[in-house]
Amino acid sequence: MTDPVSITVHVNGTAHTRRVEPRLLLSDFLRHELGLTGTHVGCEHGVCGACTVLIDGRSARSCLTLAVMADGQDIETVEAQGTQEDLGRIQRAFRDHHALQCGFCTPGFLMTIADMLRHHPLENDEQIREALSGNLCRCTGYQNIVAAVRELASERGPIE
Repeated sequence: MTDPVSITVHVNGTAHTRRVEPRLLLSDFLRHELGLTGTHVGCEHGVCGACTVLIDGRSARSCLTLAVMADGQDIETVEAQGTQEDLGRIQRAFRDHHALQCGFCTPGFLMTIADMLRHHPLENDEQIREALSGNLCRCTGYQNIVAAVRELASERGPIE
């Protein structure tokens, strides 16, 4: 057994210092150490995208990232996107386009889309589908998700 390591991460704008096992996954750190259960764990192999978070502004699979690798990084989880009372822009688009059903995959999609809107042109449906190809949904058929992203891409403003 390896001794715990001290890490400091900035999650949704708040600094957190903890002692963690070196093999602790970032997804488990967020969920169990910080209580941020919006980050879902699906496949645990980086395939489904449900655990996607932003690390220094770029999407990353938290089930493939060790918490110690995030030391000193800025992490954004779905909890930073908005609340039930005050939805963020991406959440509103998902609601308006009925782009979710069971909701399990939704946090990963929201975080992927936040990254894509910040860093990629998304000029047509083909580019949108390619950008979303790393996130799996078993319920929606993707059409409404693509429609929501199409609207967001056409508006291009700061992501809330």
